[in-house]
Amino acid sequence: MNYIRGSEREEMLLLPEALEDYIAPENPVRFIDAFVAQLDLQAAGFARAQLPETGRPPYDPAVLLRLYLYGYLNRVRSSRGLEREAGRNLGKVTPNVR
Repeated sequence: MNYIRGSEREEMLLLPEALEDYIAPENPVRFIDAFVAQLDLQAAGFARAQLPETGRPPYDPAVLLRLYLYGYLNRVRSSRGLEREAGRNLGKVTPNVR
């Protein structure tokens, strides 16, 4: 069983070429992504880091931690605010020029 996952950032879309193209190299989300990727979530006490055998799969705790850290850095504390930010923030960053 796998976690519930969204689209990968490297996945090709119609416009732009990939979601990665919208995120500037100096954007803090890249630091958050690298930081959480290095953590051992089970050792850090995340109870749901192991997948259950049955039932609907949960969201990946690493993805939720990334979202929480992003909200903390940008002073967005409510879940509705985080939802809005996650949906619209791509328009705020400048696409990379290749």
